[in-house]
Amino acid sequence: MKSRPAPLIPPRLRALLVKVPGLVPVVRFMRRGPLARDRNLLITLGVLTLLIGALAARVSTEWFSPSLLILVTLVGGLQLRLRSLAVLLMCVLASLAYVGAVLGVNRIGLGLMVTIGFTAVLAALMARTRGKLGVQGLRGDAMLLELRDRLKSQSELPQLPKDWGAKVVLKQAGGSSFGGDFLVSMRDGDQVELALVDVSGKGVDAGTRALLLSGTFGGLLGSVDDFLQASNAYLHRQRGDEGFVTAVHLRLDLATGEYTITSAGHPPVVKLDAGTGNWEIASAKGVVLGVVPDLHCEPDSGVLRRGDALLLYTDGLIEQPGRDIDAGLDRLLGEADRLLPKGFRDGARALVNSMASGHNDDCALVLIWRP
Repeated sequence: MKSRPAPLIPPRLRALLVKVPGLVPVVRFMRRGPLARDRNLLITLGVLTLLIGALAARVSTEWFSPSLLILVTLVGGLQLRLRSLAVLLMCVLASLAYVGAVLGVNRIGLGLMVTIGFTAVLAALMARTRGKLGVQGLRGDAMLLELRDRLKSQSELPQLPKDWGAKVVLKQAGGSSFGGDFLVSMRDGDQVELALVDVSGKGVDAGTRALLLSGTFGGLLGSVDDFLQASNAYLHRQRGDEGFVTAVHLRLDLATGEYTITSAGHPPVVKLDAGTGNWEIASAKGVVLGVVPDLHCEPDSGVLRRGDALLLYTDGLIEQPGRDIDAGLDRLLGEADRLLPKGFRDGARALVNSMASGHNDDCALVLIWRP
């Protein structure tokens, strides 16, 4: 059986309203339709606008200044649909015209007219953007914040045993909350898998695509045997040229310390050998994701012993305009020798800050070690 729709007016409220003649139809109208909130807010702001104009013209412009219409216009731009905002702006114009007709145009002032005009344009742009998104009020900003928090939580490594340590540092270009570098990871018993991905572009421009790919890659990680091959197949099926994607995939056994690295156009992973104190460059390499239908990667494997560490990073740490990438890698290893011996956990952040200074690019670093 189909459930009956909820009544427009709750029974208890209706019992109180029937005592006032003609009030029930008004409340029913106010609550009817999916755009009731927008309509009611427009009525409220419209009445307030006309009231401000009447009081400013007949009572006092000091207590009821026409500049209050700026705040009304801003509220309309943040909350109303574009069509409703147009009606509100007509009310604002009518109020200003009434004040000018009663008190004279000089009492309004050219500066106030310019400010209200600029505010009206800004409000229209905000309402138009929200209209394209199909959301009302500030829900669009809340959605972006929620997406940012989800991406941030997804970039956190799973809990590791006490005899393992890990640190993730993400630094987006321009101080933005979104960027083209992201991390996905999972743990199943003693098996840990993670993928560090770099989407072409930087900052907010690459952030939207990174949000989409982080969900896709997060679903593939741990669900397929060959993560990079599955990711490459997905990207190759996508239409349009949206830039390239590089990634490095690490599979680590926490019980034995054995690891396997596969790379697709990503900067090489480096390993700190505690026995010699030297950094060794992994030989894993492959083609950028999404370029060819069949991806061929040359993996690299080894064992992490006590004191060893693996360093994964994106090209934002070693690539600078006018400089060779090999020179950037040498500088990274030199800074790692200087900063990481002071402590892996604190040294990772210091290493990123040192390498990222002087240029504006997305940077990401993942450091895993055995104390």
